[in-house]
Amino acid sequence: MQEIGHWINGKLVAGTSGRFTDVYNPATGEVQTRVALATTAELDAAVAAAAAAQPVWAATNPQRRARVMMKFGDLINAHMDELAELVSREHGKTLPDARGDVQRGLEVIEVCMGAPALLKGEYTDSAGPGIDLYSMRQPLGVVAGIAPFNFPAMIPLWKMGPALVAGNAMILKPSERCPSTSIRLAQLAQEAGLPDGVLQVVNGDKEVVDAILDNETVQAVGFVGSTPIAQYIYGRACSNGKRAQCFGGAKNHMIIMPDADLDKAADALVGAGFGAAGERCMAISVAVPVGKETADRLIEKLVPKIEKLKVGPYTAGNDVDFGPVITKQAQDRINGLIGSGVEQGATLVVDGRALKIQGYENGFYVGPTLFDDVTPEMDIYRQEIFGPVLSTVRMDSYEDALKLVIDNDYGNGTAIFTADGDTARDFASRVNVGMVGINFPIPVPLSYYTFGGWKKSAFGDLNQYGPDALRFYTKTKTVTARWFSGIKDGASLNFKALD
Repeated sequence: MQEIGHWINGKLVAGTSGRFTDVYNPATGEVQTRVALATTAELDAAVAAAAAAQPVWAATNPQRRARVMMKFGDLINAHMDELAELVSREHGKTLPDARGDVQRGLEVIEVCMGAPALLKGEYTDSAGPGIDLYSMRQPLGVVAGIAPFNFPAMIPLWKMGPALVAGNAMILKPSERCPSTSIRLAQLAQEAGLPDGVLQVVNGDKEVVDAILDNETVQAVGFVGSTPIAQYIYGRACSNGKRAQCFGGAKNHMIIMPDADLDKAADALVGAGFGAAGERCMAISVAVPVGKETADRLIEKLVPKIEKLKVGPYTAGNDVDFGPVITKQAQDRINGLIGSGVEQGATLVVDGRALKIQGYENGFYVGPTLFDDVTPEMDIYRQEIFGPVLSTVRMDSYEDALKLVIDNDYGNGTAIFTADGDTARDFASRVNVGMVGINFPIPVPLSYYTFGGWKKSAFGDLNQYGPDALRFYTKTKTVTARWFSGIKDGASLNFKALD
C-alpha cells in the first residue's frame, strides 16, 4: 500500500516514526493509502531547515516574491482538475465542489500577487528638526499553519500564500485525513520558484501539533478546525509567546422574513445546508422562519427540493449533488444526533439515516435530513453537527429571531432573506456575527477582504487572508532618523516632543 510521507527541503521524504494512520476513500469506505505521523524530532528538524532557508527568501524583494505567487497561481490553474481529483478522492466531495475548493484558495494567491502594495510601510519627512520617521513591515521568520479536512486545498492556500509572500518560511500541517493535496501544492510552489525549505509539509497528529506549539523557532500559528481544538491551540500558542489565529466551529442561522422570496430562500437553504454534505464551517445549519405562515410555506417548499437531492460518489460526476461525510465516526455521530433530535421532540420531516448507495454500501453516506419544530435546548441545535442536517427553529417575530442568533455561542456566519432594506440594515448592524449575508446564504468574503468569525468561532485579533493576513504574518518596525545638517543642541535629559 502506498505510504505518504512529508515534504521537506523540496523533496518527498519517508516518515521515520513508524507510526501511520489510514487514509480512507469516503465514497467506498476502503483504505486507499497510509500517511506517516511525524515525531517531535522530525518536526524540529523541519523547523530548523525552514529557519535556515528563510533569511534568503526574506531578503528577496517583495516584487520577486510576488512573481513566484503569480507563477504558482498559473500552475494551480493549469492543474485544477488534478487537484480537484485529489480533494475528492480523500474528502469525498463532488468534483465541481472540489474545483470550487481549489478556486477559492487560488483567489487568495491572486491577491498575494499584489502583496508589495500591502507590505509597504509609512514615511514622514521632517517629523521634527532634521528628523525623518518611517516604518517597515518585516517577516516573522518561521510560521505554521494547521489545516482541517474539509477544505484540503483552500485553507492550506489561505495559510501559505500570505505567509510566504510576506517573506516567512512555513510549516504546513494538513489534516491527516486529506494529506495529498497539500503535498502536491508544495510541489507546484517549488516549480513556481519557491526556494527549497521555505515551505515544509509535515504530516501528523496531536504529537506534531504540540511540537509546533512548543517549538521556540515557530513565531506564529494559524489554525482552522473545531472550537475546542481552536481554544487549546490558541491558549498553548499564546502561553509560549506566539501569535495565534485560530478559527473554530459554527452554528450558522438564516432568518427568513415574511416578505422574503420563499422560492429563492428555499433554494439558498438547500445549497447552503447540504453542499459538501454540510461539512463547511459556513454551512447554514439553522433555518429561522418568522411567523407560522412563513414557516409552513417554507417547509412545504423545502421538502420536494431536499427529496430530489442525489447523493453518491464523486466519480458519478454531475449526477450527484453531494457525497459522503469524511469518516465512519462522523457518519455515526451525525446519525446519533439525528436520533437525539427525534428523542428530544423535534419533528423529523426528511430522514437521511437509512441511505445506502448501490455498489457503495460501505461508504460513509448520510442523506439530506430536515427537522422542524427544533428548540434551542435540543442537542441538534446546540451542537455543530457538521453534516447534511438542516434544523428549523420557528420564531414569532424578527426581534425573537435576531435574539436567537445573538445569544448563540458561535458567530461565524449568518444570513437574512428579506425584501425590506430597513430590516436588512438593522440586522447587519446589530447582529454579533463576523460575516453577514443579505439575501446571500454563504457570505464568505472575496479574497481582497478578510474572513473571520466572532465569539467562540474565532480566537485572535486578526482574520484570515486579505490585509489582515499580511498584518498577522509581519511585524512593524519604526525608525526615527536624525540628520543634524548643522543643527546644534546640547545633551538633554528631558523627554520631549520631536518638534
